[in-house]
Amino acid sequence: MAIVFITGSTDGLGRAAAQSLLDQGHRVVLHARTADRAAALGEFGSRAAGIAVGNLSSAAETRDIADQVNAIGRMDAIIHNAGVYSQPGRGDTPEGHGTTLAVNTLAPYLLTALVKRPSRLVYLSSGLHRGGEGSLADLDWTKRDWDSAKAYAETKLHVVALAFALARRWPEVLSNAVDPGWVRTRMGGAGAPVDIDTGQRTQAWLAVSEDPKARVSGRYWHHLQQQKPAREATDPAFQDALMAKLGELTGVALP
Repeated sequence: MAIVFITGSTDGLGRAAAQSLLDQGHRVVLHARTADRAAALGEFGSRAAGIAVGNLSSAAETRDIADQVNAIGRMDAIIHNAGVYSQPGRGDTPEGHGTTLAVNTLAPYLLTALVKRPSRLVYLSSGLHRGGEGSLADLDWTKRDWDSAKAYAETKLHVVALAFALARRWPEVLSNAVDPGWVRTRMGGAGAPVDIDTGQRTQAWLAVSEDPKARVSGRYWHHLQQQKPAREATDPAFQDALMAKLGELTGVALP
């Protein structure tokens, strides 16, 4: 059985994926933004192999999350599930970055660089990433007027590019990106067309399945099917330029 770390796993898709994996007999390390949210997990939390606590909008707390996970041991897989959407303004993290960039792009990048390398990496993206091309000139929204939808799309393109860059850089790791669809969660709203079980299924499958179809790397998935992502995300030159910029913004280079 595998041990899997899932960011943003106190509710929504992260919790659903964790529940699915626990029910299959796997071990799961949860992540909660605060100690209060961790304590509120109750019986569900008691089933976990551990709970890492920290706010992904803070680079210092994200580094601490990496330390907490490493102290538990090497993960077989990590699902980078946590994300924010529709922020009313750019925001300002303790390090001075925009909140959407910090949570959706910088945090998964930092955790990827700092957590012991697993056998599988899964990054949650969105079909909206196809509207996120052209971000390199102003990655942190310091020059443009704020556009929450565009900022979200850009960060979801970033994580697809990150998944693909790692598939090239770390050939021993299976690294993939997933579009779960518009799911009925607190973020997606009650009117979303996709039920939460369907929404979590692909990332949970990619994290642990021995099906040859799941044992691939550098792919973009939607509901257990491979799809074609935005052109920019597949471009090695863009991937390398993005990794360099993220290294500059965080002060951490990918191994």
